[in-house]
Amino acid sequence: MKTLKIRWQRLISNGQTCPRCKSTEEELERAVSILEQSLTPLGIQVILEKEELSIEEFEKDTLQSNRIWINGRLLEEWIGGKVSQSQCCDICGPSECRTIEIEEESCEVIPAELIIRAGLLVASQLIENISESCCECEVSGSFTTNCCQKQSSP
Repeated sequence: MKTLKIRWQRLISNGQTCPRCKSTEEELERAVSILEQSLTPLGIQVILEKEELSIEEFEKDTLQSNRIWINGRLLEEWIGGKVSQSQCCDICGPSECRTIEIEEESCEVIPAELIIRAGLLVASQLIENISESCCECEVSGSFTTNCCQKQSSP
């Protein structure tokens, strides 16, 4: 089974995160659920990893918070977005926090639709890799990577 790995990191201070990251977490979980429903039948497992940034790590580089990677690449790279920043809240202090700009819209909360779009782009590459490595024999209504057995001619 192929893997689509989503890794997300955000600031956690005294067990709390900012409203922006909290809302992104809700959007992320919704996106992961939709991706799992869509990709599991294609033989792609979706894995979500959540990482915490300490206040010390955050203060060194505020743009590290609310970052999402999909199979090792940042979300904005997959969808043609760019990173920006804007004032956040009291948990984040006076720092400006990460936003993503896409199609002239700035997103403080990363919407599920962008995560799904990036996930589907990754999945299409995973599927291409499957088809390149397999003759695509159909077995029981699904394609498998172990279906190609070269048979020698007599």
